[in-house]
Amino acid sequence: MLKLAALDAEDLAVVSAHMQDALVKAGDLAFNSSRRQFALVANRFAWDADEDRQRRRSGLHFDRVLSVRSRGIPRHDADAVLSLLSIGFETGDAPAGDVVLTFSGGGNIRLTVECIEAQLRDLGPVWQASSVPSHDDTDGKAP
Repeated sequence: MLKLAALDAEDLAVVSAHMQDALVKAGDLAFNSSRRQFALVANRFAWDADEDRQRRRSGLHFDRVLSVRSRGIPRHDADAVLSLLSIGFETGDAPAGDVVLTFSGGGNIRLTVECIEAQLRDLGPVWQASSVPSHDDTDGKAP
């Protein structure tokens, strides 16, 4: 069971690698402004698994989130499935900046944060995936 924390851009790159190709329903994305937390639940492709083609139910949350903006995300269709390509960080007035979640098809979510503070945790269910994800070079161009 994977459990990771990210406190800087290097850590976030590790989380991004583990979350690459995670499938997320739009309804499983949430921002709690009073707690300043953005969270999602995903079916991540377990690139780190000893066994091939495994998916795991995982939770990822970001703390110290000041605002959330999205583009190309069907927020009104809770059942829409999004494929997460990467999670990056664009530095602002350090340590603040924007965490950018980039999805296939060009959608993205931009979290303006005081600093990087994220946690990824596998939640339990594991199952065999039907295929290994693949990409063409045009997917997920960040704005």
